[in-house]
Amino acid sequence: MANKNESLGKTLFVVIALCLVCAIIVAGSAVGLKPLQEKNAALDMQRNVLDAAGLLTPETDVIAVFEDRVDTRLINLDTLETVEAVDGKNAIEYDPIASAKKAGLGTKLEKSEDVAGIGALENVAKVYFINGADGALETVVVYVRGYGLWGTMYGLMAVAPDMNTIKGINFYEHSETPGLGGEIQNPNWTASWQGKEIYDNGSVALDVTKNVTDKAHDIDALSGATLTSNGVENTMQFWFSDKAYGPLFDKIRKGELN
Repeated sequence: MANKNESLGKTLFVVIALCLVCAIIVAGSAVGLKPLQEKNAALDMQRNVLDAAGLLTPETDVIAVFEDRVDTRLINLDTLETVEAVDGKNAIEYDPIASAKKAGLGTKLEKSEDVAGIGALENVAKVYFINGADGALETVVVYVRGYGLWGTMYGLMAVAPDMNTIKGINFYEHSETPGLGGEIQNPNWTASWQGKEIYDNGSVALDVTKNVTDKAHDIDALSGATLTSNGVENTMQFWFSDKAYGPLFDKIRKGELN
């Protein structure tokens, strides 16, 4: 009996020791790979920004273009002032979507004003200012997000310096139905946004609709994906209103942003 207990004890010891060693190896690998993962995530987002702005081709050197032409800035949506860092993170490191959910960094939205269904709005926006070869402002890219049929749709909108004319849109992450709501990533559909105007007499006039009558502001809704189309519509109505980017766009348009 003693030999059996001793054998069982040795077996348990070996199993536990092996589990501890494996856990240490996995934890060490996770810590060691984290900087590389963060670097790849940042590069992927830079690629998404250039795609929204119409600057991404198979030959594009994403890092070089960003260093040469893109000025990433953090702007407080309440004061409309540029800030250097948020919670110890600079413009490159800062994640506005994650910050929206943190106390002191985001503001919970009332149900009546949360038409996009995002729950909370970040206090500080992350905005990409893209300059042309002559150094003049060419495009402004901002984050947008809103709830579709199955979950939140995350996108980037590129706008001309008049802060009204759309230059491109890129929904880089979503959980919509492939072939239906998932068509928000269809290049043919996103191309139809180019040249559309966000505002009309100061009000958000952009409309995702099955009945396109206003060529300046209407986007043809996705066939068979009414709830996704409605979600995109609500997303635009929120982000370009006075509740979000409206005042900021007005300040940029006037050339008053510091």
